[in-house]
Amino acid sequence: MSRDSNKNILDKNFKLMGMSAIILLVLFLYTLYKSSDHIKSGSYYFGIIFLLLLIVFAIFARFKQEKIQKFLNKEKGEGSAFSNELNRAQDNSRTNSKHEDFSSNITAVTSNITFKDVAGISQTKGELEEIVDFLNNPKKYLKHGVKLPKGVLLVGPPGVGKTLIARAVAGEADVPFFYQSGASFVQIYVGMGAKKVRELFTKAKATAPAIVFIDEIDAIGKKRGGKTNDERESTLNELLTQMDGFEGDSGVIVIAATNKIEVLDDALLRAGRFDRRVFINLPNIEDRKKILELYLTSKHYEFDLDRLALETSGFSSAALSTLINEALLNMIKREAKVIELEDIEAAKTKVEFGKKDSLVLSMEQKDILCIYQASKAFVSKSKVSLFDESTKKIDSIYPSYNELLENIKRYLAGSIGVEVIKKEKYAINSEDLNKAYTLAQKIVDDYKMAKDANVLIENISNDLRSYLSHNATDINRLKNIMLKNEVITNDDI
Repeated sequence: MSRDSNKNILDKNFKLMGMSAIILLVLFLYTLYKSSDHIKSGSYYFGIIFLLLLIVFAIFARFKQEKIQKFLNKEKGEGSAFSNELNRAQDNSRTNSKHEDFSSNITAVTSNITFKDVAGISQTKGELEEIVDFLNNPKKYLKHGVKLPKGVLLVGPPGVGKTLIARAVAGEADVPFFYQSGASFVQIYVGMGAKKVRELFTKAKATAPAIVFIDEIDAIGKKRGGKTNDERESTLNELLTQMDGFEGDSGVIVIAATNKIEVLDDALLRAGRFDRRVFINLPNIEDRKKILELYLTSKHYEFDLDRLALETSGFSSAALSTLINEALLNMIKREAKVIELEDIEAAKTKVEFGKKDSLVLSMEQKDILCIYQASKAFVSKSKVSLFDESTKKIDSIYPSYNELLENIKRYLAGSIGVEVIKKEKYAINSEDLNKAYTLAQKIVDDYKMAKDANVLIENISNDLRSYLSHNATDINRLKNIMLKNEVITNDDI
């Protein structure tokens, strides 16, 4: 017998006991009233006391019936494993029915944000406009058999405006926008995350053309280890299935955002899913100027905007927004009507303190980083931006010995360049150094092309010192370009 059935029977028994006690008590009192002259013993009074106790017990048992039920189940041993499993299934069913409408808040919104409300995305705007055009004019592409990618992955550090950009795409295309964060799919109830994914895609298809935006997709899209099959993995599997379930002409485009592309499962990144990636970097000096102009629209200010753009290296668009907002608060505190330099300086102090884990550079620090990046650009002969942490390397299925050495040079170029120009060693990017030593060790252990990794690194470092010393003029020229534009293009090299 199930726990619910036991509980119902127990509940009825308690009610019956209470009602019986009350009826008997009334009869006893009536008898006592009619025959009080003839009562010679205390049996009547004993009966009344017993009935009162019975009523009290019935009331007490009614409120404590959960504990009584557990005690009875324990005493009875309540069954075999099958009975226990049945009870758990019923509990889950009851819980699921209670929460079955938890995802009913998945609704489309209409975005009123367009590209004119987002500054500093000139490099990525072209790819995004293509998506907008497809949503607005699908026949133009479909008549040629062209299908746009199902998924677009926005990759960039926190605060660069990935969510804002996705909303701008929806606003430009004037289509329904379904927003969900990756964390919202992670549920404590097994199967509910997958259910929410199904509902999300069902509603998006019903209102196509539409955009589905999943923020922080790494919350559910991390690499699968193969040892567990937990709720997160079942949710990821459902997401993969849903993305396979619609074609490129369905009118539904999935946009996701992450700042940790390296942790995403390979199945998400393969062709046919998130096969288009848009990398959004921290804004350079020109981008920052445009962003500041946007945030200062219709506001009165008296300070050098160009200088502020120069001094806010490392600020994301979100940080710049906070900077202007803090400056406005300081202006109001001064009971003024114009933002002045002192308001900006007070705001910078607050923002920089809050950004102590991020790159907020003084001019001296910026000079060092510019040399580092200029040296990388000179050695790799490729475009490099000021805050670009990656290093362009030679990718080959069957790399030659010289190609492997060239990659080590590119990893070491920044550190050696700073050492040559500044005449001193600086700790800048340990990740590049670790990659250089890892590759050198691989050359020794896996490829058997050298005998000692440290000797190999030392020889390459010496060659780099000589090469960069002879080209110090070019390094300084590129450094000045980086200081001015915060980016070195192929044409500059």
